[in-house]
Amino acid sequence: MARPIGIDLFSGAGGMSLGFEQAGFDVVASVEIDPIHCAVHKFNFPNCAVIPKSVAEITGAEIRRAAGIGNQQVDCVFGGPPCQGFSLIGHRVLDDPRNSLVLEFVRLVSELRAQTFVFENVKGLTVGRHRAFLDELVAAFSEAGYNVRLPWQVFDAAHFGVPQHRERLILVGAKKGVRLPDYPRRTTSAADELALGLPHGPTCADALSDLPDADKYTALEHGDSVRPAKWNKPSAYASEMRCLANDAWHYGYVRDWDPSVLTSSWRTGHSVISQQRFARTEPGSVEPISRFFRLPAKGLSNTLRAGTDGARGAFTSPRPIHYKYARCITVREMARLHGFPDWFRLHSTKWHGARQVGNAVPPALARAIGSEIAKGLGIKPGRPRKTIRLGDEALLSMEMSQAAKYFEVAAPNGRRDRKSGARKRTQQETEAARLRALGELHG
Repeated sequence: MARPIGIDLFSGAGGMSLGFEQAGFDVVASVEIDPIHCAVHKFNFPNCAVIPKSVAEITGAEIRRAAGIGNQQVDCVFGGPPCQGFSLIGHRVLDDPRNSLVLEFVRLVSELRAQTFVFENVKGLTVGRHRAFLDELVAAFSEAGYNVRLPWQVFDAAHFGVPQHRERLILVGAKKGVRLPDYPRRTTSAADELALGLPHGPTCADALSDLPDADKYTALEHGDSVRPAKWNKPSAYASEMRCLANDAWHYGYVRDWDPSVLTSSWRTGHSVISQQRFARTEPGSVEPISRFFRLPAKGLSNTLRAGTDGARGAFTSPRPIHYKYARCITVREMARLHGFPDWFRLHSTKWHGARQVGNAVPPALARAIGSEIAKGLGIKPGRPRKTIRLGDEALLSMEMSQAAKYFEVAAPNGRRDRKSGARKRTQQETEAARLRALGELHG
């Protein structure tokens, strides 16, 4: 039986792509404007057509041609367009130019004649005057020929087996005349959580305790991978991340990879003073100078943030402090807390790698949503027999200019000073100086 077809808009490194693949979809195309994200997506999903453009610069027909699907039915279009501007009361929020990408999302869903769609975004859209945005969005989908399952839902990834609190707004919709999918139900037990005062799903220790300590490998001072590495006994959650059983692949494609290699683990050089401060910080609390959260072994991570790109000051992602070691966690440890399996690679630098994790939808949450989409369409998922070979590792270490050249697009510009037009670097330099003083500068 043919697998349902999905298309990822604003794909980033591919958190939703992975979740939908694990739910049984073939994700045939991803659209992403950042060339570095495109490169990482291409490495992990080498058979997916990566389109390095803004959604505003492409049509549904062009996506179909790039994906090579002709007039085949598109079963789901999913993604999270940025929503940054909110007009004053009395004005249509969607008329704000900063929200134009939301309407482009609606346009592409319609042009692709998708059976269903999933719109994900920040929880903040559901409160205060931002609610007007959602009302307008539902109306825009209706005008385009789609119904939305109401009321919309906000989900915490921790309720779907992810050892991290991360809340996301989810809207699902379907073409008029097509059955509306349901929203997923949480997979952890609320009753047990309340009774014990602890998460019923995996904890930080479950996610990280089997990983080798990056600080024991000098090779990780100058790179993000080492072979071989000494692993500890895995929890059930860690066993899934290491793909030690067939069920760990869910309904996704098995990847041809080397599980003996520790990846995405470039070390951070902390000063002795920083290490002393980190060691004194109680798990579950915030270190007062750096403002970094220290992970609780038996609890959950706080929401992992992405930091900002070069156009917005290039602030680094605030990686939490390890519950056991007096250091910030590695990108691989971030990925574990997000639900990315160990075969999934991020950009080799800590700065871009952490940004990619922090921007992503946890795959387990996306998988739960994708499963409900498939169920609503009457599709029973099956495990594919094909094994996929991962892409060229050179994709993981490309600088922005290299990635742009690879995809034959212009490199995105950094922020420009409004008066002189010169590239604005003062915020980035200030942040870098602060982190150097703390000994926390990310590479």
